[in-house]
Amino acid sequence: QVQLVESGGGLVQAGGSLRLSCAASGSIFSINVMGWYRQAPGKQRELVAAITSGGNTDYADSVKGRFTISRDNAKNTVYLQINSLKPEDTAVYYCNAKTIFRHYWGQGTQVTVSS
Repeated sequence: QVQLVESGGGLVQAGGSLRLSCAASGSIFSINVMGWYRQAPGKQRELVAAITSGGNTDYADSVKGRFTISRDNAKNTVYLQINSLKPEDTAVYYCNAKTIFRHYWGQGTQVTVSS
């Protein structure tokens, strides 16, 4: 089992920045990929960024150049640095951990961007 706890969401003006954190615990050795997803009202959940256990990263086209995913293995924590926020970035952001058996999800953290 893997437990994920997100933090760092909030209300921010367009153009601002936030850093989301996701602390993992439990069977973290089994995690292959960690990622951040988001779900806006009325829309499907979408992947925005992912990082492998080897440190390779991938981003959705809509966030490239503005979002940066990173990890601190000593703290078992993954971060999502979000810059140049836009109103369309408003969503609940979920941390995800992928093992060979299943996906695990955090409870989500709300990011709201005002124009």
